Amino acid sequence: METLTIIIAISTIVLMMASVIFFPSIVIFFKAHKSITINCYWVICLLGAILMIVCGCVSFDSVIDGITSDAAINPLKILLLFYSMSVMSIILDELGFFKYIASVVANKCKSSQKVLFICFYLCVSVLTVFTSNDIIILTFTPFIIFLCRKLNVNPIPYLISEFIAANTLSMMLIIGNPTNIYLGSFYGITFFEYLKVMALPTIVTAIVVLVLLLLIFKKQLSKSIDIDEVNVEKINDKRSVIITVSHLIVCIILLALSNYLNIQMYLISFILFITLFVYIIINCIITKKYQIIKNTFKRIPYDLCPFVLSMFVLVITLKNQGILLELSTVLSKINNDLYSYGVSSFVCSNFMNNIPMSVMFSEMIVSSNASTTALYATVIGSNLGAYLTPLGALAGIMWLGLLKNEKVEMSFGKFIIYTGPISLIAMCVSLLLLGFVL
Repeated sequence: METLTIIIAISTIVLMMASVIFFPSIVIFFKAHKSITINCYWVICLLGAILMIVCGCVSFDSVIDGITSDAAINPLKILLLFYSMSVMSIILDELGFFKYIASVVANKCKSSQKVLFICFYLCVSVLTVFTSNDIIILTFTPFIIFLCRKLNVNPIPYLISEFIAANTLSMMLIIGNPTNIYLGSFYGITFFEYLKVMALPTIVTAIVVLVLLLLIFKKQLSKSIDIDEVNVEKINDKRSVIITVSHLIVCIILLALSNYLNIQMYLISFILFITLFVYIIINCIITKKYQIIKNTFKRIPYDLCPFVLSMFVLVITLKNQGILLELSTVLSKINNDLYSYGVSSFVCSNFMNNIPMSVMFSEMIVSSNASTTALYATVIGSNLGAYLTPLGALAGIMWLGLLKNEKVEMSFGKFIIYTGPISLIAMCVSLLLLGFVL
């Protein structure tokens, strides 16, 4: 049974990786001129999970118990936290807040490409810390492409900078990435405990990465901008923006205090999401403008749910078969949790994506009674591994799809040439600083 489990698990991961590169999606036509596009990666993972159950590698009861357990690592709670924060960020974007901020930055810094580049990097970094790295990437990408075409400059430096900034600063807070939430939940790490450890590695790494980006794109950024004015995007519903921003601020404050309030983080984010959404619905009814609700529902990353749950089933199976314990034993022989877990998680993120990697490594950390150093090292690997290759994170897969739709040339190899060396240096810097903090 153990051999069959390994075969199904490896086959699922290999096919998932192949789908991202060779057959990322399928189009199903169900009516004349109407179709639906389905991403293949989560379908393959779902089939792998079903196969595990059908073949008897794991019982259905074990799966249900794992998914519905009252533990903090319950995947449903983590998904609820992620979706609540994501939808609040999407609503804020639909209200025009992010485009407004970006256009103001562009208008103030249009005198120099280098100044504009730095300001955009800082803008994306700050917004990522307080919202969601995936949402920021998907929101800013079309705007950056539009702005660069308007300014008649190469969009590649700005797009690479945006992607790297978002996946570096996502390390800062425990809510910055689903992987942070999942890993932190295993050890019951509080908001402030996490921030205390990750603040220094994140900030210093972000500075180092910015310097590297400026050196790499020095030639492109030296060209002048041949336009005098950038139109500042308008916010038509300022009251709704203020209410949405207030909800996000209150949410982050309460999440930071969740341990003292004895309230689980997913409940805090979900309650605030509900109150905000009720307001948005009432406001849409009053104004008779329902576009914001329609667009928000269209933009929710639904694929994440079946993907995470499917990979959770695979991990439960590997755990029950004792395979994860064997893998953690191999890592423990290195006798250095900082680098064994940091480097291996960094690499594994690009073979199986950082979310399933985090699910698997969290079980390995618990199974082997590894130190909290292993936990934080894995957090770093999961975030920075997101830009070693496009396979490192779901955001990378979706990002390449966006660039393709916008006719911006960015091949798999070109991505690695730009981001690969930076991710390796960023990883080394982060782990060294983590070792210093711990």
